[in-house]
Amino acid sequence: MARYRGPKQKIARRFKEPIFGPSTALERKPYGPGQHGRSRFTRKSEYAVQLDEKQKAKYTYGLLEKQFRNTYEKATRQEGVTGEVLLQLLESRLDNVVFRLGFARTRRQARQLTSHKHIVVNGQVVNIPSYEVKPGDVISLRPKSKNLQLVTEALESYSTSKYKWLETDKKSRTGKFLNLPVMEEIPENINVQLIIELYSK
Repeated sequence: MARYRGPKQKIARRFKEPIFGPSTALERKPYGPGQHGRSRFTRKSEYAVQLDEKQKAKYTYGLLEKQFRNTYEKATRQEGVTGEVLLQLLESRLDNVVFRLGFARTRRQARQLTSHKHIVVNGQVVNIPSYEVKPGDVISLRPKSKNLQLVTEALESYSTSKYKWLETDKKSRTGKFLNLPVMEEIPENINVQLIIELYSK
């Protein structure tokens, strides 16, 4: 299973955002990594700014370059505003939905839950993190997986009204993907227009 295996905290400090979840390293050192991390002279070219935004989106949703490019190309073929469709496709990934429903604290944990066959979609076990969840789909945990400590701890700190396009039932460990979110509802700090400009060159 292809995924990023490098240092997470350096990436979080590079973008100055906790894109992998809460980061004590970022709190201690709220500046970029390396000997030039504290430098005030961080002027970047237009291309560098666009590339950084694409890299941030990739790391946030846990995709590699080819996966992300394929998702972008799929978004360009669909009706609607490409930037919004791209974010909707990323939000519809099963690993992301499991994370948003509160079954895992991070997308990495959600990816692991999915690949280890703990997740059920509409009554069928699905172990593909990139599986595209559709509006109306019901996501739950397998009966034997409902009392996993990881899931229990994640749900304890989860607010069921956090995302308008999802519905979570903590007691039954089930959730529902109600509809595709609009761009304004997605909490990630990603400027998709910069990504579109980068790929349009």
